[in-house]
Amino acid sequence: MEEPNYLLPFLFTLFAGLATGIGSLIAFFAKTTNKRFLSFSLGLSGGVMIYIAFVEIFKDAQTTLINEMGENHGMLTAVLCFFGGIFIIGLIDKLIPSFENPHEIRSVEKMNTPPPAQAKMMRVGLMTALVIGIHNFPEGIATFTAAVYSTSIGIAIAIAVAIHNIPEGIAVSIPIYYATGSKKKAFLFSFLSGLSEPIGAIIAYLILAPFMTPIVLGGTFAVVTGIMVFIALDELLPAAREYGEHHVAIYGLVTGMAIMAASLLLLH
Repeated sequence: MEEPNYLLPFLFTLFAGLATGIGSLIAFFAKTTNKRFLSFSLGLSGGVMIYIAFVEIFKDAQTTLINEMGENHGMLTAVLCFFGGIFIIGLIDKLIPSFENPHEIRSVEKMNTPPPAQAKMMRVGLMTALVIGIHNFPEGIATFTAAVYSTSIGIAIAIAVAIHNIPEGIAVSIPIYYATGSKKKAFLFSFLSGLSEPIGAIIAYLILAPFMTPIVLGGTFAVVTGIMVFIALDELLPAAREYGEHHVAIYGLVTGMAIMAASLLLLH
């Protein structure tokens, strides 16, 4: 692929990553947490990712690998790459201490409660920012690769990941605000924690671009499919349910799938 084709995918990934700053702004200026809206939005993001992953990207990954390697080897390679993507992000998730997991739900109402010890809160905030950075790295690769595959699909994935990053921005900003008393510092750390996604896009470009063959492309798409499915099942849907709106989350999931189904039908 020519280099100009990578500009929009990078910009989409940058937008998705920096959406953590939106979460920080919500924490500072919202009076209450709109749990139904967040639950529906997270469910919708999960539906978008799952539908695109299985119906579009993995299918094309299989087709590409089968054309290049034959049916048996192509199918096997696609399946191995898919589970390889799940293994990669699952390993990252496993290595992160659960008590500092960025997907622990924090509501904006906590901004008005008495803060715990400052030193502890600063550590929690900084560790959460670091952990989110680690989590968002493969998400950046997934967003970037999806956008390279298709601009319209890249937009959908970028929006889905951006919605996913909003609660993470809240998770970073609240403890840092407790520790420093500065909304500016809390916003800055929250904002910067999303930079790992465009960094992931840059690294994906630097590693893959010189060796981009149909086999590498097909394998990469299959790996990204695994990453997207894991994000949806392990992060988005459980987070949506944590807001206490199980059925609303499922409605969001189905709506996300329906929107992507309609979009793909119109595009084809």
